[in-house]
Amino acid sequence: MDDDTGPGAPTDRGPAASVGGAIGGVARGGARLLTQALGGAERTRIILLLASVLALSSADASTVGASATQLRHALHINNTDIGLLVAVTSLVAAAFSLPAGMLADRLPRTRMLAGAIVLWGLAMLWSATVPNFTQLLYARLALGAVTAAAGPFVASLVGDYFPGSDRGRIWGFILAGELVGAGVGFAVTGDIAALSWRAALVSLAVPAFVLAWFIARLHEPERGSQRESDETEEQRGAQQLARERGIEPQPELVLTRDPGRMGILAASRYVLSIRTNVVLILASALGYYFLAGVQTFGVEFTTQQYGIDQALANLLLLVIGGGAVLGVLAGGAVGDFLLQRRHLNGRILVSAISASAAVLLFVPAIFTRSAMTALPYLVLAALAISAQNPPLDAARLDIMVPLLWGRAEGVRTLLRTAAQALAPLLFGAVSDYVFGGGRDGLRWTFALMLLPLAGSAYFLFRGLRTYPRDVATAAASVEAAGGGTGDRGAG
Repeated sequence: MDDDTGPGAPTDRGPAASVGGAIGGVARGGARLLTQALGGAERTRIILLLASVLALSSADASTVGASATQLRHALHINNTDIGLLVAVTSLVAAAFSLPAGMLADRLPRTRMLAGAIVLWGLAMLWSATVPNFTQLLYARLALGAVTAAAGPFVASLVGDYFPGSDRGRIWGFILAGELVGAGVGFAVTGDIAALSWRAALVSLAVPAFVLAWFIARLHEPERGSQRESDETEEQRGAQQLARERGIEPQPELVLTRDPGRMGILAASRYVLSIRTNVVLILASALGYYFLAGVQTFGVEFTTQQYGIDQALANLLLLVIGGGAVLGVLAGGAVGDFLLQRRHLNGRILVSAISASAAVLLFVPAIFTRSAMTALPYLVLAALAISAQNPPLDAARLDIMVPLLWGRAEGVRTLLRTAAQALAPLLFGAVSDYVFGGGRDGLRWTFALMLLPLAGSAYFLFRGLRTYPRDVATAAASVEAAGGGTGDRGAG
């Protein structure tokens, strides 16, 4: 009898093994393409981990919204109480964002962020074990305190890990993680919540501890290491372009001393004296205000307005989330492309046009009763509203000296998070007490809340006038005060 089991013999692994091998090959090919697109394995690792930080925060907020029905029945609460759960987390995060920004500017960021994520996971476990609404509220208060570190620490690390010419595109990938996290909260943990809202919260706590371990192993970048004056012609950042054009800075805002020594109040006053920064904060706060309401009540709105069940609503929102992911990737890349083509205002222009388009696209989606009719409008609106954020985040780094990045983001996070905190509470209260609750209540609430989104577009167009000079001021401050150098907290 012939023996075909030797090392050179052909094998028949069966169709399942063949399919598995094909899927594995596609995954490996995709990983190689992603690594090439992001500029190498180390950059890819950093981007994915920073994206995961925002993803975890977003997934938690979305899970509360996706679990709204189960929470109402289990704890005997209403829409206003659901909004309050999300609001208290955001309010406490807002209160702690300024101290977090100070820490981000003065202490080793990777280790501090890792420690915050460990506490984050513990707070999630606490949320999953509470017996009543009051204790769940306390657990959400604790969660808000530790999640405050995310914004300032991630922003400061992005500024020192990546050159100014590339930050819009990098922010696009990082914010894509935030959107993926929202999708996980809606579609994955939302489905888990249909069985048990406690299990849904536990499912987010476990990955937090794994993420903290990886974050702690990142190297701490030198502060101000990404000097735009060292960039090549092909890597021209906003500050370098402002220098080349001879744009005059605002003399009264040029820092002549080490900004790292400024106290929290002095730093806050300074960052709020930069007109473009105020414009970008207002635009960001209004945009995130609307998104926070969508995160909390999006599933309930789609089920009631379009007459579909929760599983289908989660799938619909997952498709819409895909449009949002395309938006952040496109917005950051287009803003950087315009900057490389010497359009100094390119990042602000992309954000302003995107915000305007989002308002127009949401109107038909809100009033139609057909899910299929609404879907293209919702996908394009999600693409537009998300496309404004990566160029905005890159622009905020352009107008600030490196040793103030953490505190500037802390101030921005304070005001933005306050808006996010109010959104779920106001969406729920307006729905229940102004428009009478139910399907019509949510529909007219969503329509009314388009006004703040329109305000975001208005402020962004105003920012086109002030941004070039504020970029020049930041560049002059780096040169005058050495604001972009130093190894403070390099660990």
